[in-house]
Amino acid sequence: MAVWYGILPIAGGFYNRNKWRKFRNRFDELRLAPLLDYRRYRQIDTEGGVFRFTGGIESITDGHTLWVRGEDLTIPVSLEKTICYLLPVHDGEGIPEAPEQIRWNRVSTITEGAKVFIGGQIKTRNNRLSFCPAKENPLMVIFYNCPDTELTGGIIRAARTRNEYWNSLTPISIVIGALALVYMAASFLGRPAFRLTVISALVAIFVPVLPVIPPGILFTVLYRRMTWHARNFRAYRDIARLPLRYLLPEYPQRQSAVLDSGEEYGYVKLDSLPAQETVPWLIPENQKQGKKSKLYFFGALASRAGEKYPLPQRSKDPFVSFGILPADPALLSCRYAIKAYIMEASAWFILLLGIAVNVVFIIFIFQLLSGAYF
Repeated sequence: MAVWYGILPIAGGFYNRNKWRKFRNRFDELRLAPLLDYRRYRQIDTEGGVFRFTGGIESITDGHTLWVRGEDLTIPVSLEKTICYLLPVHDGEGIPEAPEQIRWNRVSTITEGAKVFIGGQIKTRNNRLSFCPAKENPLMVIFYNCPDTELTGGIIRAARTRNEYWNSLTPISIVIGALALVYMAASFLGRPAFRLTVISALVAIFVPVLPVIPPGILFTVLYRRMTWHARNFRAYRDIARLPLRYLLPEYPQRQSAVLDSGEEYGYVKLDSLPAQETVPWLIPENQKQGKKSKLYFFGALASRAGEKYPLPQRSKDPFVSFGILPADPALLSCRYAIKAYIMEASAWFILLLGIAVNVVFIIFIFQLLSGAYF
């Protein structure tokens, strides 16, 4: 029973978590790759390279070649045997849906002009340069409907499972476990000496519903709420780390770096918010500045005459992090990681406590019924 009701679903949950972690890491790697434009396209040699590109769908030819139109360039993308992703629109409330996986042969159902992010290897195929899937550099194709400046944060928040226990393995595992218990009960049904075994097997069939029956369901509701907070804390942890991708491993000694666009990227420390500037928070849910901490303002460092410490500006590259964090990002990410681990461990404790309460309640009901009849 433990294998079918516990170990396999939990293993599936860890598999899904690892899958989405790899997805986020791959996107984070590709958003740092050179942004393809017409100038770079003309400079690419026959060996190609790793680039990223954004634009709108123009057409699909050959059943698997997607043509994407950017500002000054239209590039073909070979989708054969490539898994594409569709980022759902999120209104900012509740838990965002994870990106939907779309097989390459279903991309034709997406409307013309839809925005798409392409990242991966460019090679010469059929006498033309195109994005192609490669074993060493898997092609990433993401369809989205949000401003380019919000895509990175949207993926970091959404590319996570909503309920890790309930995954593709869970229903199959529960059904197999239930059938195995029914077979066990039927096998010993005609043997009085194994009456307790039969009763235990029949009762164990209903173990998966223990979290959703009263009074333990109250603990399950609390568990879902706590796992939602843990999921958010893990997203905040990753968002706080985004600006450091340009400054590591020398951070905090290194305070600036040169971007692919040629701009200087870095941060300035502020005692308070700029009075005449509307600046976004990298984590809008956390705008509380500590008593002794400074605000860290990340962006492209611009020169302004007469200002000793010019405020950063938004980069030309929409995937570069721009905004304010209420504390040192390295320290902030560690805090969020600790909060996520504590919240998740507490959530599982609450869930198991609710199951234990239901088991005790059921035993108590059986004892009352046995006393009434005997």
